[in-house]
This record gives sequence, structure tokens and C-alpha cells, in this order.
Amino acid sequence: MAFGVVMRRKARVSLESYFLGSRKVPWYLLGISNASSMFDIAGTMWLVSVVFIYGAKGAWLPWLWPTYNQVFLMVYLSQWVRRSGALTGADWMTTRFKNAVGLEMARMVLVVFALLSVVSFSAYAFKGLAGFASIFLPDTLEPTTYAFLLISISLLYATLGGIRSVIFTDIVQFALLIAISVVIGYYAMVFTSAESIAAVTPEGWGSVWFGRELDLDWSGLLPQLNDIIQLQGYELFFPFFMMMMFKGVLVSVAGPAPNFDMQRLLATRNPREAALMSSLVSLALFPRWILVTGIVVLGLVYYSSDLRLQDPAFDYELVLPHVVSEFVPIGLKGLIIVGFLAAFMSTFDSTINAGAAYLVNDVYKRYLRPNQSPESYVKLCYLASILVVALGVGISIFMDSINDIMGWIVGGLWGGYAAPNILKWHWWRFNGVGYFCGMLGGIASSVSLPELFPQYSFIQLFPAVFLISLVAAVVGSLCSRHEDMDTLCSFYRKVHPWGLWGPVIEEVRNRKPEIEANKDWPRHIFNIVVGIVWHFMLVITPLFLVIREFKSMWICVGIFLFTSCVLKRSWLDPLNREKDPS
Repeated sequence: MAFGVVMRRKARVSLESYFLGSRKVPWYLLGISNASSMFDIAGTMWLVSVVFIYGAKGAWLPWLWPTYNQVFLMVYLSQWVRRSGALTGADWMTTRFKNAVGLEMARMVLVVFALLSVVSFSAYAFKGLAGFASIFLPDTLEPTTYAFLLISISLLYATLGGIRSVIFTDIVQFALLIAISVVIGYYAMVFTSAESIAAVTPEGWGSVWFGRELDLDWSGLLPQLNDIIQLQGYELFFPFFMMMMFKGVLVSVAGPAPNFDMQRLLATRNPREAALMSSLVSLALFPRWILVTGIVVLGLVYYSSDLRLQDPAFDYELVLPHVVSEFVPIGLKGLIIVGFLAAFMSTFDSTINAGAAYLVNDVYKRYLRPNQSPESYVKLCYLASILVVALGVGISIFMDSINDIMGWIVGGLWGGYAAPNILKWHWWRFNGVGYFCGMLGGIASSVSLPELFPQYSFIQLFPAVFLISLVAAVVGSLCSRHEDMDTLCSFYRKVHPWGLWGPVIEEVRNRKPEIEANKDWPRHIFNIVVGIVWHFMLVITPLFLVIREFKSMWICVGIFLFTSCVLKRSWLDPLNREKDPS
């Protein structure tokens, strides 16, 4: 909070200073801040529950987001985003669309999506914090009251100093998170053994491989987990995995969602640093899996007998706080509580800072008061932040669990985002009207289809949502005139994407013969495949370490080193040589 007060004067200079730190923050600080914001308490509780139930196979389930989207950003999309020089995702639209009607339609539908996304993440964080508080904090206050108090603190320092406050506190909080990860991992390895873990887990629990079916039988250990696996629909794991992969690749190609991830990319000093920042995020999240697996191992070895006596409807998202509350000694428990509260605040402050940008810059400034002083806009950011938080808290009341909110975000909302945002990068004929139709079709179908077909999960409905959005985007574009060639040529010269840009490339070369078409897509695809393997090794190496599958761990270390060498040669070296295409 003191840092927020100190940074207040710098933050009030302009909206760019408030939301992007005047684009002067080093990439490694932005990368740590971004990773810290992703190291959230609700997500960690969910990861503990899936690794507890599915073992090493649970490492695949974060591909629902997908977590490997950072690889796509690292390889090429971060540079494409940063070259725009925009302030927000909606502001970015002015680099791609210029037709007055289409541009405003595209901007407004993205603002709606961004606010839905930010509010949903606020609800997700609030739900996780309330669950955590219900276990750890004294019952003199309701868990939601504790959550309100912590939200108020986060809100105050985040609004005072803007992104500088957020980054500073994220770095301090990330240090705390590293500390609790190492301590819990060490504690788990000292007080458990490979034999004690094997005694409380079914055959295949420690293996990352799977067939058509999951083949995990908890009958003689925790039989209620078999019901949970069946209820969640992961029993036929291979079809689920293929659908998850299909969805993950499409969402990743669409680029970053308009949240704090995109904000960090736009805040970097140049496109090269944007790519480096995305690469650091994957590396910085390595300790999270030590923490997750440590909690799981302690829970299995010391808590399984108690869980057998629990109600079959026991919420396994609460395994993490129960384990820490029951089996971690005083002192260490305090450190862990502080670390997880830091994780919550780190996610929450980034979310509200990014959400306020859309309300102030893309609604108030653009449509209501376009010529006010920078200081007056920054003051309005305080009110906008409060509004975003209030909406998120209100929505969380109607959600039963973290998994419900996560399902809506990753399966429903993201399904509507993917198609139009893939087309904006890769198809010259795409326009603002098409973007509006695609996003509107996606948002509407992601809301309505789960109500019409409640028997299907969000991931099962993703193909339908994606198809509706894609058809709406293509039809909307073809039924309206394309963007003028000056706009398209300017965008191509600045961003230099690959894809279906034939007529634009021809026109650009007529005007500037020295500009070559972007033919890097084979190298990018190769780097993405290698990068996904590299990223996955960062997930399962610490998992195998803590559960003492040392042979598998060393194989993963070898694969990680090999893929790192390949990426150094095929990604990092060309990145360092690359020049601004414009």
C-alpha cells in the first residue's frame, strides 16, 4: 500500500502510465508478475483436486485452459500483439479495422467480452478465497466477509499505483509463493516414502500415460473417487483428451484474451521482449507443481483414512486447505496461509487493473468524455475497479464451485472467442462486421447451449460454440465490404502475419518491393510442437520428483534439456536477429 501511494503521482500522468507503466518495465519483471498472477489460489486448489484424483494423468487437465498457450505467444503471437502499440485489446482493433461502423461494432463486442472475462475471473478468485478462509480463518466472521476484507486491501493498492503497484506486489508475493512451494515439497518428501504413496493410490496413478479409458480404480481405497471420475466425464480419457487438444490449439492460435496476460504483452518495451516475457511465464510456474504435488502426497498418505469416512459429496477442491490445516505444523502453516493469500491478491489485483482499462479507455473516454485531462481519467479508474469487483463478487454467489466457474470460462466463453480472433490474424477478407457477428454468435451460444443441453459439459459443447461463431464471422464478413487496402497494407507491414493474405501482400509489394511475405509458419509450427513438449516437461518433472518416480523424472529432465537446445537454435537465435518488419 505504501508503494501504491509512492507510485500514485507517476500513475496519474496518463492512462498509458497507469495501465502499462509507460512501457518502460523490463520484460523479466513483467514475466514474473504475469506468472504470479496465474499462480492463483482457486486454480491451485483445483489442481490439487485433479492430481489427487487422477495422479500424474491430472497433469494433462490444465490443457483445458490451455496452459500451453504461452508457447504460442512465445513463438510468434506476442510479437504480433506488441507491434500494434495499442493500450488495450479493444484499442488494438483500430490497427486492423478502419471502416467506421465495423470498427465500432468490433470494439464494443470485445469490450463486452473483456468485461465478462474479467468479471468471471474475479468471481473465480473470490470463490477460491472464500473456500480457503472457511478452513483457515477464525469463525468469528463469515468466509465471505474475510474475502471482502482482503479484496478491499487489494483494490486499494492496485487502484492507487496502477500497474506499477501490481507488478511490485506481484514480485514480493511470488517470492512468498516460491518459499511455500519449496517448503511443502521438502516436507512432503521427508515425511512420506514411495512405499507409503503406493499403498494409498491405485495402479497407474503415478503414470502420465493413458489409453482409451482412464483405468484408475479407487474401489479398495477411496471408492467415492470413482463416482467423481464418472461424474466429471473423464472415464473415456482419450476422446476427452482429443477434444481438449482440439479446443486448446484453436484457442491458443486466437491469441491472448483481453485480460492481464494481454496487458503485460502491451506493456513490454518492444516485440522481442514480449516474446521473452511469455517464455519466462512457463519457467516461473515450475515451483507451483512442487507445491501442488506436495499437498497431494501429504493428503493421500495422512488424510486418506479420514476421507474414507467423509460424506460422498465431500468437495475435493477443499483437499488443499484441509491438508494444510490438519498436518502442517504451526509456523509453517502461517507461512503457507500468507503465501496463499498473496497468491489470491496477485491474481485479483491484476484482474481488476486490466478490467478497469476497458471501462475507462474503451467506453468512457471513447464515447462519453473524449477530451478530459489524463488525471481525470485515472481518477475514474478507481470507480471502474470497484465496479468490476462488485460484479465479480455478485456472480460468484450464483456459482456452486470453482469447477463451475472454470468450466464456464474455458469451455463456454473461450469457445466464442476463438473463431473470430483466429480469422483476424490469418484472413485478409475478415472485417469489423464479421468480428462483431462472430463474437456475438460465440457469446450467445456459450450462454444458451449449456441451458439447452445441460447433459453435456462445456468442453463437449465447445465444437458447437466454435462452429456457430465461425459461421457467423465468415457470413458477416462476406455480406459486408472488406476493409480498405490502405488499412490492410498498414496492418500487414506493421504486424507481418502469415496466413491468407495474398491480395494484400501483392499490394504491399507494389508499394514497397523490399517487403517480403512472411513465410515463417513452418518454423513456427515446429517450434510450437517442440515448445509444448518443453512446457509439459516443466509440469511433470516436479510432479515425478515429489512422488519419487525418479526414472521418469530423469527422462523428463533429459527431454527438457534437449527441447531447450532445439528452441535456442530455432526460436531464440532467430528472435535475436529479427528486425522490425515495418
